[in-house]
Amino acid sequence: MQRAVPFYDLRQVHQPLASALEVAVTEAVTSGWFIRGQFGERFEAEFARYCGVRHAIGVGNGLDALALILDAYVALGAMKKTDEVIVPAHTFVATILAVAGAGLTPVLVEPDEATFNLDSAAVERAITPRTRAVMCVHLYGRCGPMAELRHLTHRHGLKLIEDAAQAHGAVFDGRRTGSLGDAAGFSFYPTKNLGAIGDAGAVTTDDTELADTVRILGNYGSRLKYENLLPGRNSRLDEIQAAVLSVKLPRLDSENAHRRAVAAFYRAAIRNPAVHLPDDPDPLANVWHLFVVRVADRDRFRRHLADRGVETGVHYPIPPHRQGAFPALHGLSFPITEQLHRDVVSLPMSPALTDEEVAYVAEQVNRYPNQPQGGF
Repeated sequence: MQRAVPFYDLRQVHQPLASALEVAVTEAVTSGWFIRGQFGERFEAEFARYCGVRHAIGVGNGLDALALILDAYVALGAMKKTDEVIVPAHTFVATILAVAGAGLTPVLVEPDEATFNLDSAAVERAITPRTRAVMCVHLYGRCGPMAELRHLTHRHGLKLIEDAAQAHGAVFDGRRTGSLGDAAGFSFYPTKNLGAIGDAGAVTTDDTELADTVRILGNYGSRLKYENLLPGRNSRLDEIQAAVLSVKLPRLDSENAHRRAVAAFYRAAIRNPAVHLPDDPDPLANVWHLFVVRVADRDRFRRHLADRGVETGVHYPIPPHRQGAFPALHGLSFPITEQLHRDVVSLPMSPALTDEEVAYVAEQVNRYPNQPQGGF
């Protein structure tokens, strides 16, 4: 019997929390204070404690979180304009927008084809005298190679920045994302593992001077009203989003556990040789923001599933160095990245998926009529 399985349905995700969210939003609205008030302060303290860091600073969105970290390092003299930041070639465009927006030079490197994350050997080859930082994206919810990157950045005197927008709650070597580098940027876009009901983000760090500078830069460059110390911007977590996030944060670990169970079922039940599945060597280090497979004829595969009611996604169809926003990168060649962007397909993944829906998705993937292709 055919059923409809959405890729991600926010109504289903929020349904168990409807009453608590209504109360939280009502309290925030009736407080009469909407920017940097008690709800924001509470969530910042809760999220810092959850990540295991001294500071969490609420900001407007995930892109701003990354950009403000870099802007703060420039303001503090740790970096200067045109210095280089190593980033993955295979990532969402926000990673590179943050670097370019801070006046720094993004240096793209190929991913590890098995994990989709940064290849530490490729990172080391890309280091030059102008390199000041490595930005590691925990892509699709899986921690990057942080042990190798910590050793590498320490040896070369570089900053290690986490783009943790897809990896809320992932654990590496006993520590959560957000505490694994010098600073981290989080997005709370509604479909993230920890999502708001609008745009929102945060910076986490143990560096008090950096945290203070990020907070100032995100408030028009001001610590005191109408006294502007730095050329900042307006990027602040509003009270309604903070109240919502405080409701949802206590459920994050259980929802991540559900995602892991869905991923484990997919990995056990899908037996189509044409579909290359992600591995899972360290379950706690992956919170499965997305379950991404590789298929040689992606469009045909997606049509097969769509015809049977299964919605899929592509993360991402165009690599950053081929985007119109970055003409200076157009001449670069990244064969692994380019192949991934042709092959990747995201299957339904959310904390609201039922056992029946997950089994149906696996069944329809197994019914895809194809032969295995080389190159994976």
